[in-house]
Amino acid sequence: MKKEKPDYSNLPKNPRKATMLSAILPGAGQVYNEKAWKVPIIYAGLITDIYFIGYNNTRYQVFKEALIASDNGEPTDFPNLNRDGLVRNVDYWRGNRDLCYILLGAIYALNLIDANVDAHLSGFDISDDLALKIDPKFESFSANNNSVGFSIKLKF
Repeated sequence: MKKEKPDYSNLPKNPRKATMLSAILPGAGQVYNEKAWKVPIIYAGLITDIYFIGYNNTRYQVFKEALIASDNGEPTDFPNLNRDGLVRNVDYWRGNRDLCYILLGAIYALNLIDANVDAHLSGFDISDDLALKIDPKFESFSANNNSVGFSIKLKF
């Protein structure tokens, strides 16, 4: 049984092409989809996360070296911390660094997903005939019994 390839010929943008462009260069799929305003957001997230990876790794290395020095009986830069305190700090900064790596992968994956979904929705009708209207309602059932609410109307 052979799988058929999806036909994207009726869409203005090809989702496969948008995803591949974003995989090669983050943000390129958004530019292809004519949503270039998203590119600075993607790069702000990537650059910020890379900064915090470096920061957390630096702190991790400092406390790891202090722990090694403490185990060798040498003085450390943290005289107020015993071995357990140094171990807690090593674990804390390593955990933060590793979490930032996971976040970096998530930002990259969201970049791919956004490019793909945006290309899929490129053929979606967004004309003025489509509308969502919210109307407040006030009804009286009797002299002392009033009801307040709202209705949602979808026009297409």
